[in-house]
Amino acid sequence: MVSLARTIRSIRRVGLREWWRQMQYIGDAKSGRFVGQDQFGNRYFENLNPEEEVPGRHRWVDYAQHDYNATQVPPEWHSWIHHIRKDPPTEDRVVQNLSPPWKAPWVENLTGTRGAFKTYNTTKPKYEAWEPKTAPRGGSP
Repeated sequence: MVSLARTIRSIRRVGLREWWRQMQYIGDAKSGRFVGQDQFGNRYFENLNPEEEVPGRHRWVDYAQHDYNATQVPPEWHSWIHHIRKDPPTEDRVVQNLSPPWKAPWVENLTGTRGAFKTYNTTKPKYEAWEPKTAPRGGSP
């Protein structure tokens, strides 16, 4: 349950429009330091104030798309959100310099969408389906 004081404080920090959007999408109003943005347009935030955020919930992502899922978060940002890395990819020199030239760009998992991979066969089938052959009948009686 969100207290009235916390609600007013959140509206002052993020604005009425952003507060309403957050309540509709995540059911909570969060405010914090903007850390960075990925190639999908997702925005990443952090709030280290222990009085405002529950420990373990002080890093979050604001998805760019309305129909979001976890595969829209690239691996670099996933490791930061889940506390595998201390610094975000925008501030971590190791992550910035470690990207090899052969690395493919990150794409989200499209399973369950129109863009999902579907296998197909290019070989001739081993058997043919039976189609009855009909011959026209003779004249009418």
